[in-house]
Amino acid sequence: MSDGATVVTDLLTRQFGERLALDSVTLSVSAGEVFGLLGHNGAGKTTAVRLLNGLLTPTSGVAQVLGLSPVDDGPQIRARTGVLTETPALDDRLTGRENLRFFARVFGLSREEATQRTDELIEMFGLSDRGGEQVAMYSRGMRQRIALARTMLHKPEILFLDEPTSGLDPVASRQVQDMVIALQNQGTTILLCTHNLEEAERVCNRVAVLEQGRVIALGSPRELASEVSPPQIEIEVDPAHKESAASLISELHPELILKTDEETLVRIEGLARSDIPVVLRALALREIDVYQVTSQQLSLEDVYFALHQRMMER
Repeated sequence: MSDGATVVTDLLTRQFGERLALDSVTLSVSAGEVFGLLGHNGAGKTTAVRLLNGLLTPTSGVAQVLGLSPVDDGPQIRARTGVLTETPALDDRLTGRENLRFFARVFGLSREEATQRTDELIEMFGLSDRGGEQVAMYSRGMRQRIALARTMLHKPEILFLDEPTSGLDPVASRQVQDMVIALQNQGTTILLCTHNLEEAERVCNRVAVLEQGRVIALGSPRELASEVSPPQIEIEVDPAHKESAASLISELHPELILKTDEETLVRIEGLARSDIPVVLRALALREIDVYQVTSQQLSLEDVYFALHQRMMER
């Protein structure tokens, strides 16, 4: 397994009859990373989670999770991971605390450990005042929080979250996302399956974009945006110095695309982030005042639809 990697796949493939649900997927997830599997329904995200937890066997290819083989070591892997499905099963007749204590016992915790861990998670997930109520009385957001707490009962090293905010309102979605960020800050590795592009952009360090079971792009949201379309920088200068500023930037970087179609703005396409300070210092040395610098970059949503369009055109 790669150094620092907790999940590794090499040409991982799963076929159901004539349909390829996952097609030659190769990726590596680092320890402590929030890694997103991004794609529409049916892209292969849930199949990947089931393969990595040993609930399905691959048609071909291999995977390792925490240095173990899902095919040979499924129970050991599942003892060290937590899985939140899109529709988590909770017993509505039990209270939130009772649900957690029950599943803690299933995970092998003693009665004392189950009670202690339940109390910790009830507080961590902001349910102290509602933990004694039946889950049937919970909102969808609260149900999702108690389900996420359930995945943490045995202190898993990796969390697999399958569409954790599906069907939630914006407030509840943000609460779950905040929980994901908090769990990462505690050192938990998280593999997040989602088609919520805003969510992926907010919480994921890197994403793999899946289309019909294949990885069509891999990297951080910033890296993917740069691959689809170079970032555009807007530099606001005094109108009297606009042409001088454009000329100087062209001298420094003749390969760039420059536009000066507004009174005070010089638009630069393709300038690397690391080169921005160099350009600003050069402008200052020429005594060209810079009033504002802004970066215009594609959102992950823009990137996703651009990649999807490319696939459709092939």
